[in-house]
Amino acid sequence: MVKKLNILMVSSVLVLFINSTLFAATSYTEDFETWGNVTARGNFSAFGNSKVLWWLEGQGRFGNDASRFSQGIIRPGVGYALNEKTSIWLGYGWIPTSRPFAARNAFNEHRIWQQLLWSDKFSFGTLQSRTRLEQRFFDIPGSTDVHHRFRQLFKLGIPIAEVPNLSFVIANEIFLNFNDVDMGFQSGFDQNRVFGGLAYKFNPTVTGEIGYLNQYLNRRNSSRLDSMQHILSVNLFLNF
Repeated sequence: MVKKLNILMVSSVLVLFINSTLFAATSYTEDFETWGNVTARGNFSAFGNSKVLWWLEGQGRFGNDASRFSQGIIRPGVGYALNEKTSIWLGYGWIPTSRPFAARNAFNEHRIWQQLLWSDKFSFGTLQSRTRLEQRFFDIPGSTDVHHRFRQLFKLGIPIAEVPNLSFVIANEIFLNFNDVDMGFQSGFDQNRVFGGLAYKFNPTVTGEIGYLNQYLNRRNSSRLDSMQHILSVNLFLNF
């Protein structure tokens, strides 16, 4: 067990180091934050169709050294199971945002999102892929552009055999912008998130997850410096 944990810890440190050095510019700001997330998923089998799915997600993010509420996310959606491993989704997101995520005044963001989910189990663990497209609208005076963004997440859960229901989790998500918008976003690389932590499956419905999330934001060609967030990430997943 000790040998396996050492390997997992070394792998996590390497991934986090790569994230911080590969994307980091010579000048950037840093912040410690706490993010909480609850995501519930299920199907409409009670109405006679188990292939039609639903998704409801809520997040709270606290910035400025975790001293203030900085961003929230309410993200409902519906999906369709193509098979046991793959599903497609469509949904909406409401994202109220304030400092430090907002450069000046607080604002509301509205998103339309589409995604493809895939998950499979292997001898070494469970591998997941989430491919997401977003169309972002901002309630800011003078902002008329629609921001189109691509996100790709890969997540690996490795069971710890000596501790039933406990898994080591590592994940990486990259964000790419498709267009320039008057909010200051430039086409190309937008941000990267890398996560390392532990997940515990309490029962077939409830899984808890806690760990460190490193987020690097690319803000080139804008009035703001690039930014790196060190985040305590706490997640609760409900599978109905």
